[in-house]
Amino acid sequence: MDRSKDCAITSQEQLLSGGSNAEDTVRKLWQAIEQSADLVLITDRAGVIEYVNPAFESLTGYSREEAIGQTPRLLKSGQQSPELYQELWATIMSGNVFRGVLANRKKSGEIFYAEKSITPVRDSEGRITHFISNDRDITERRRLEAQLQQAQKMDAIGKLAGGVAHDFNNLLMVISSYAELMQNSLAPEHPLRRNVQEIMTASRRAADLTRQLLAFGRKQMQSLQFLSLNSIILEINKMLPHLLREDIQIVFVPGEHLGRVKADRVQIEQVVMNLAANARDAMPDGGKLTIETASVRVDEAYVQQRHAMVPVGDYVLLTVSDSGQGIAPECMTHIFEPFYTTKEDGKGTGLGLATVYGIVKQSGGFVWVYSEPGLGATFKIYLPTVEQQADEIPIPKPVAKSAGGRETILLVEDEAALRQPAREFLASKGYTVIEAMDGDDALRIANNHTGRIDLMITDVIMPHMGGAQLAETLAEKRPQMKVLFVSGYAENTILGHGPVDVMTRFLQKPFSLEELARKIRTVLDPRVSAAVASGKAS
Repeated sequence: MDRSKDCAITSQEQLLSGGSNAEDTVRKLWQAIEQSADLVLITDRAGVIEYVNPAFESLTGYSREEAIGQTPRLLKSGQQSPELYQELWATIMSGNVFRGVLANRKKSGEIFYAEKSITPVRDSEGRITHFISNDRDITERRRLEAQLQQAQKMDAIGKLAGGVAHDFNNLLMVISSYAELMQNSLAPEHPLRRNVQEIMTASRRAADLTRQLLAFGRKQMQSLQFLSLNSIILEINKMLPHLLREDIQIVFVPGEHLGRVKADRVQIEQVVMNLAANARDAMPDGGKLTIETASVRVDEAYVQQRHAMVPVGDYVLLTVSDSGQGIAPECMTHIFEPFYTTKEDGKGTGLGLATVYGIVKQSGGFVWVYSEPGLGATFKIYLPTVEQQADEIPIPKPVAKSAGGRETILLVEDEAALRQPAREFLASKGYTVIEAMDGDDALRIANNHTGRIDLMITDVIMPHMGGAQLAETLAEKRPQMKVLFVSGYAENTILGHGPVDVMTRFLQKPFSLEELARKIRTVLDPRVSAAVASGKAS
C-alpha cells in the first residue's frame, strides 16, 4: 500500500521534471487514468487495492484513503452468485481478461451496475503481479433499457388484446343480434322473453369488457376535441361522491393557466373514474383522494433524470393520489397489464388500469405511478398541450326507439353471421337491403345496380378492400350515397382516406340493432323531425 503511494509520488515528480519520451508517455497515461470517466482500480495479485482514480471516488462514495488496502469486496452487493466470482478469479488467474456486468453497492447503500473488464498485469518474467479493473457505470443505460422493454411488452400485449377484442366483438354481435330478433318476435307475456333478456344483458356486460380491452390496445375510435382539463374534472367531481364512499375525502387542486389537450372527453372521464375507483378499493377504511392539474414543461434534464420515454415539450399534468395501502414493489411492473389484479375473485376484472394506460397512450400522453406499501399511490398523467381554444361540447338530442324508413341500403359485411341478422332487422324496418360479402362484391353490385343507393353500411376492416377505400372508390360514381362505418376497432389508416365524421358516421361494435336503426336515421337526415324519428312518417 505504502509502496504504491511512493510510486505515485515518484511518477508525479518525474512528470514535473520533464525528461525522456518514456516519462512523457507515463505522464499522459497518468492523466488519462486520473481524468477517465470510467472507474479504474489496480490491485495486487491477492486482490488488495493499490490505486483508485477520482471517478471511483465520485461514483462509489469511497475516498482513495478508504479504498486502498481493502479488496473489491468493499463494493459487494450480494446480488451475484458465488459461481460468478469463482469464474472471475479462474479467468484472471489463468492470465485471461474477464468481462461481465456486476451489480455493486456504493458507500450510501445504493446499487449501481458496472460493465467490468479485469486485465492481468505481468512482470518482465511473465508472472502475474497485478490486476487492472476498468468499470463503466451502465446504471442509467439499464434503466432506459428496462423502460423500453416494458413499453415494448405493453405494446405487444395491447396488440394481442386489441385483436382478441375485435374478434370477440364479432361473436358478441352474432349473439346479441339474434337474441334481439328473437325478443322482437316474442309476445310481451311469452315465458322465453326473460331468457332472451338474460342473454342480451350478458352480451352487454361482455361488450363492456371488450371496450376496455380495445382502450388498452389503443384500438378505440376517438372523438377528438380540444379540452380544458379543469372543466372536465369539475364535472367529474359531481359524480365522484356516488362512486366513492362517505369516508373518503375528495380534494381537487386546479392548476392555473392550463393549456388545452386534444383528447376524447368520454375517455378522459373514464381515466379519472377508473383511477378514483382504484383508489377507493385501496382505502377500505377511508382516506383522502387528491386530484391535481398543472402546466409543466418537460426539459432535457428531466428526461435524462426521470423519464427517458417522455419527449421534451409542454404538458398538462393530471395527478391522482390516494392515502391507501400502496402497491407492492413486485406488482409495480404489472399493474397496467390487462386482467392483472391483486383483488379477491369477483372484486375486479383487472382492466381498470389497463384501460387508463391505453387511453393515455392513444391520446399521445404518458402515465407513471409512484407508490410504496402503506404510503398510498400517485398516478401522474402527462397529456401534450395544443394551441387551441376549448371546444363547445354538443349536447346529443335523444332519438326515439324503432326508427325506420323506405331508403335503399347497401350492407357490406364479410361475416355472414353478422350480415344476416342485420339484413333481416333492417328489412323489418321498411328498408330495401342489398347485401355484399366484401368490398369487391360491393363494387360489382353498386356498378350493376341501376337504382338509387341512399346509404352504404360497411365494415371498416375487410379482406382485399377496407371500408374507407370502398367509400372513396364509390364516391365519384354515387356522390349522393351516404356512408356509415362500423367496426370492432378502427385502425389509424381509416382516417387517411378523406374526412370521416366520427361523431355521426361511425358505429362501434358491438351495437344493438336498435342502435343501428337510430344511427341510420342520424346519417340519412341529421335534422330528422320527431315524426320521422318516431317512425310515423315513411
